[in-house]
Amino acid sequence: MSAPSGNPVPSAPPSYEEAVGINMNYPYPYPVPDPGQKPDGKGMNPPPHMGQPPPANNPITVQTVYVQQPVLFYDRPVQMCCPSCNQVIVTRLSYDSGALTWLSCGGLCLLGCIAGCCLIPFCIDALKDVDHTCPKCSALVGSYKRL
Repeated sequence: MSAPSGNPVPSAPPSYEEAVGINMNYPYPYPVPDPGQKPDGKGMNPPPHMGQPPPANNPITVQTVYVQQPVLFYDRPVQMCCPSCNQVIVTRLSYDSGALTWLSCGGLCLLGCIAGCCLIPFCIDALKDVDHTCPKCSALVGSYKRL
């Protein structure tokens, strides 16, 4: 196919240098001082990669962290690592009167057990709160509240 006689065939588009206006005869993108001239810093902008120290090879430190799963304390001894002495232990249990013990005592009083029978909940470990202690360092490591 030929172009219509009235319209000339377009030539190739201009190059990047021609379009942007970069002078190809000037070889440096920044001014270079003459051999005997000392740079005074005015109008001299070195490229950003010059004047910066090379990146240092810092060694990477790897730290291993052991995450202990949360320990659930109930009314049975638990094998665990003591947070105080960092020893693997089986906890020692001690029972203390808690809210369930006092509520049971009050309930028995309301039922008419006022002649001393209302004190029975204070003798039953299944109604008391449980404290877990370390057998080696005697630190309190957890507790279980009935209510």
